[in-house]
Amino acid sequence: MQDEPVIDLHSDDFFMCEALRQAAKAYEAGEVPVGAVIVREGHVIARAFNQVELLKDATAHAEMLALTQAEAVVGGWRLTDCILYVTKEPCPMCAGAMVHTRLARVVFGASDLKAGAAGSAMNLLQFPSLNHCCEITRGVREKECRSLLQDFFTEQRLSGKPKRKTDGQIPDNC
Repeated sequence: MQDEPVIDLHSDDFFMCEALRQAAKAYEAGEVPVGAVIVREGHVIARAFNQVELLKDATAHAEMLALTQAEAVVGGWRLTDCILYVTKEPCPMCAGAMVHTRLARVVFGASDLKAGAAGSAMNLLQFPSLNHCCEITRGVREKECRSLLQDFFTEQRLSGKPKRKTDGQIPDNC
């Protein structure tokens, strides 16, 4: 317990709300509703949402786009003093990029039991032979994050195409 950082769970809640706002933008655009923000010294330095369909780029996940933005702000690829907040557990591609950029911590909302790479299906963020491990915080605003994803996929299954509406999706206290 010596020299361990004190994590303000209210800050995690606040920044996850910011990620949820980004996820709502993805939902509106017909993208899988995942949003991400990167925080450095208590300030948001990058915001992004999934844009795979919009950009026709399989790598345009919210996390990847946010990492690129943060690197531009920081002026280099090392994000050692940054925290990434994302509404859904990162996939292996994104988790690999998080390790390579040396993020201090990754905070996510909804777990992904099939493909999550932050402890659910596998844990690349803390893989013993890699050169860096990220601290992980799971389940922040999990209910809202999961609900947004479930609503999107339910609409997609029922109509073949999701509605571009998020009214009521983001809680009033965000």
